[in-house]
Amino acid sequence: MLKALLIVFIFSVYLPSLASDLVNIPSGKLRAIWLAPVTAKNKKALPEFSVNGFLMMRYAVTREQFKDFLKNHPAWSKENAVLPFVDQTYLEDWANPNLDARSPVTEVSWFAAKAYCDSLGMRLPTVNEWEYAAAASEKAKDANKNPQFLKRILEWYGEPRGKTLKKVGAIYKNIYGLWDMHGLIWEWVDDFNSSFVTGESRQDSSLNKDMFCGAGAMSSGDKENYAAFMRFAFRSSLKGSSSVWNLGFRCVRDL
Repeated sequence: MLKALLIVFIFSVYLPSLASDLVNIPSGKLRAIWLAPVTAKNKKALPEFSVNGFLMMRYAVTREQFKDFLKNHPAWSKENAVLPFVDQTYLEDWANPNLDARSPVTEVSWFAAKAYCDSLGMRLPTVNEWEYAAAASEKAKDANKNPQFLKRILEWYGEPRGKTLKKVGAIYKNIYGLWDMHGLIWEWVDDFNSSFVTGESRQDSSLNKDMFCGAGAMSSGDKENYAAFMRFAFRSSLKGSSSVWNLGFRCVRDL
């Protein structure tokens, strides 16, 4: 009870802007295109997964917010962080004067992202939660069949690396009120290393081997969600210590 009251106190007194920027994501279901390769038999009956409602940060965590975190948790600074919790590129561009304080923090490991969320009494979203929230466009909760929505994502995936990252809130706001779920950065999820599974990722660790071959990839959810396959392929290449120039995160909180 005291711990819960303390968390509420911290949110209300020390972190007013962060507390007001949590978006309520309602419970629902989403067609799990990535959980089974499509065949003629199951193309119209792909499995669905259910997601319980949760709170999610409206924006990805910014450099400014992560800087405040480092002041209170210096063990995660570039100078102090140690292997195997980070790699050699951890916060490599941290001192770059061209990066705005309101741009998303990147080059952070999964361990560092988790520590940040833990410090707020929050956590990283699961794969299912992130995909559920990210399936929404400006006007629809599930835009995975919208050609323009998918085209926009795939075009972003193909863009070359720029000199700087845009500020959070620069791309688009989806129907839930979440900004930049696509088009700004890739984002860590809690169970990133159990991406290719045949069932709910916390309970089933069996690899869906068909997803790894070219034919399986193209058939997974048909071409309508090749973007989702690219995300899962990217996640499967990561380690907990990985730091990537366009990989950041946002936190969630259980209702």
